[in-house]
Amino acid sequence: MKKSPKGYVAIVLHAHLPYVKHPDTDGFLEGNWLNEAITETYIPLLDVFNGLVEDGVEFRITVSLSPPLMEMLTDPLLQQRYVDYVNRLIDLCEKEVKRTVLNPELHSLALMYRERAYHVREVFENKYNRNLLSGFKRLHDVGAVELITSAATHGFLPLMDEVAQSVEAQISVGVSHFRRHFGFSPFGFWLPECGFYPGVDSALARHGIRYTFADTHGVLFASPRPKYGVYAPIYCQSGVAVFGRDPESSKQVWSADEGYPGDFDYRDFYRDIGFDLDYDYICPYLRNGIRGHTGIKYHRITGKTDEKAIYNRQAALNKAALHAGNFMFNRERQLEFLASLLDRQPIVVAPYDAELFGHWWFEGPEWLDFLIRKSAYEQDIYRLVTPSDYLTSYSHNQVSTPTMSSWGFKGYCEVWLNETNDWIYRHLHRASRQMVELANRYPKAEGILRRALNQAARELLLAQSSDWAFIMKTGTMVDYAIRRTKNHVGRFAELFDQITQDRIDPDYLSHLEWKDNIFPEIDYSIYASHMVS
Repeated sequence: MKKSPKGYVAIVLHAHLPYVKHPDTDGFLEGNWLNEAITETYIPLLDVFNGLVEDGVEFRITVSLSPPLMEMLTDPLLQQRYVDYVNRLIDLCEKEVKRTVLNPELHSLALMYRERAYHVREVFENKYNRNLLSGFKRLHDVGAVELITSAATHGFLPLMDEVAQSVEAQISVGVSHFRRHFGFSPFGFWLPECGFYPGVDSALARHGIRYTFADTHGVLFASPRPKYGVYAPIYCQSGVAVFGRDPESSKQVWSADEGYPGDFDYRDFYRDIGFDLDYDYICPYLRNGIRGHTGIKYHRITGKTDEKAIYNRQAALNKAALHAGNFMFNRERQLEFLASLLDRQPIVVAPYDAELFGHWWFEGPEWLDFLIRKSAYEQDIYRLVTPSDYLTSYSHNQVSTPTMSSWGFKGYCEVWLNETNDWIYRHLHRASRQMVELANRYPKAEGILRRALNQAARELLLAQSSDWAFIMKTGTMVDYAIRRTKNHVGRFAELFDQITQDRIDPDYLSHLEWKDNIFPEIDYSIYASHMVS
């Protein structure tokens, strides 16, 4: 029988992508975001978790699935597009196996990519019947993974507080959508971009949420100051628990300079045959003939140089095992020290974007596999738990109010509100107020009016996605982010005019319902004033 641990570690993986479908064309470069994430992150993570379960390894981990991602993973059109994508990838892998036959180093890597491509197609089609949510649901059912969710379209809630109903709608739709897919309500809720502000917890509480997360400073600067820092949750007045991100474990994985993913033995993300090989050869596998990532990458990071060495898979896996051991050692020492100071078992909360593992950090899933196995068998200082596990053990916690905060540059919303994207908010706030007006004016709409009101709610939610402001700030795919924001705001404005002027165009409405068909079960009345107490 294992002795009681000195503390706990909660690893939280937040899986999210913006809603990108475009049923009228498959040519959008952004359409590959989902395909790449399925191939490089979601299936590899499911493989790791299932392997651990099959081997009898005891572990608990938290996975947050955002509603846009859930919608896309269960969309028949996008599922078919993924199969088409993998088939093209397999064809390219077969060509690469032949092309590299005289180069042993490249050839072994080409064989690896071919094997991986066939594997992901097999499990996607046959093991999960094209629906990866079923894989996550099974892991939840066996007690290995706790599933939680996020806001409807990942809206950045601190900058939506001007219209309370918009915050309420983002949370309400997120929770109800999760319940529709999984058949139970989530205990936890991932605030998009870790964006907390005092009062958002009350909205979470109204929808049955027991806990959420804030960045380190959001908890450290809470009022009154937390006795245990970020190493125990605090309760808001609403009863919702807030867990703070541990800065030490975050830096080891996230930091571009000090984090594991930047190690020179790991695969280089940016060096891809989509850029390197002859254009005529690679063109059939590029979207719209534009050079880009194919997922086949033969080089390692090597160093701060353009002369990249060939990737050595075994050396990279050896380094992943070494880094997993280092992470474990650091958590052991950290929790031993904290336990000597606190009158309770501390918890270290380590949240990460799921897409880091496999997509950006190719060896990330293997690192996680090594870490979980080592944590189970090579130490007894800490135990892997979920936040709800900790709340079961420690139901009494300090009452305190976290400060408004986010993660990202400077930690106070600047990524989502700056000179590149500040123009969007007056339009989003105006549309939010108009949506409330519509919900109040037409409380029991039926027929085409109800359809139009529901579609107006969808367009508003899609316009509020935090991804568009983020992309505008980072400078990648900016035109696309601007276009998506303007399109959804424009469609909402047109629907508002048609509804209030009693001239709803059935053809226009049907086109939008086909084009932007997220959340088929949505009910516009969530924006009514009486829905927020």
